Amino acid sequence: MTNLADLGIREISLKEFDGICIGHAEDSVGVTGCTVLAAKEGMAAAVDVRGGGPASRETTLLDPLSSAESIHAIVLSGGSAFGLDAASGVMEYLEENGIGFDTGFSKVPLVCQSCIYDLGIGSSSSRPDKAMGYEACKNAFQVNDGTQMGNVGAGIGATVGKARGAQSMMKSGLGIYCLAWGELKVGAVAVVNALGDIYDYKTQKKIAGMRNLEGSGFQDCQEELLRTLARQEGDNLFTSNTTIGVIITNGDFNKMQLKRVCSASHNAYARTIRPVHTSADGDSIYAVCAGKRVSANVDMVSILAEEAMAMAVNQAVYSAQSWEEIPAARDFHAADN
Repeated sequence: MTNLADLGIREISLKEFDGICIGHAEDSVGVTGCTVLAAKEGMAAAVDVRGGGPASRETTLLDPLSSAESIHAIVLSGGSAFGLDAASGVMEYLEENGIGFDTGFSKVPLVCQSCIYDLGIGSSSSRPDKAMGYEACKNAFQVNDGTQMGNVGAGIGATVGKARGAQSMMKSGLGIYCLAWGELKVGAVAVVNALGDIYDYKTQKKIAGMRNLEGSGFQDCQEELLRTLARQEGDNLFTSNTTIGVIITNGDFNKMQLKRVCSASHNAYARTIRPVHTSADGDSIYAVCAGKRVSANVDMVSILAEEAMAMAVNQAVYSAQSWEEIPAARDFHAADN
């Protein structure tokens, strides 16, 4: 694997990005939450959805043919489709602070959102709502904590390894990883709620996923899924999984170029999650550029974005904490698989 340090590429904090901020809010009892990435001056954005079961809002705004050149916030949340209510609170906070697209009569904040299904952990009646979205957006501007990972925001209810159901799954969360090369910055935020197993990007060792019946080690999620599908003769699985993420860069790109970046970033999912992009996942990746922008090559940014997203997926697992009987990687000492 390429040694990025030898190329002058270094790890940085999300706080080093200007023009964009991040905030979280969660219900630690109901085990659900949301994360907001907001840009006061707006951000160019695109999205690439690969999974079969996304829960999303205002996705068509990001189509290269859409007239909207920028948006003001992306919301990542739990709650499945119920969680889409959180965007209303984000819009309210942005409007109160004079942030939005000026229509001549009112400033209308443009807010996109993707949700994970976390109703199977904690309370199924606890979902991100307008108040939680408002709080997360307020925290984005007032706290802007780009260092929190694990059981925070949209990641508080994230789990992985669910081909055999909740009894064998493991805890995951929210991960962040950022890189810089000279003035160019590329970062990734990932909420990992995958059906499949998670592998270390560099070693390809399984680090979280479906546990065996005894709970003492791993069982192969992809193999189990194939058995299940064979028994069910192709019946669809319920879409209760999703890995959602955002690539952030200060590269000066339009929506078409950003679409290429988020499309390439799905390679990171393929390298760290197995199986991935199934009909039971809603896998989505946004790509945005904000703040003071620099000239950049789209292929260079795509390569760095893939690296950052793969590491963010791993960070989501490594920083997660166990919840009740659901173990996290840090507490689960399984034999090598």
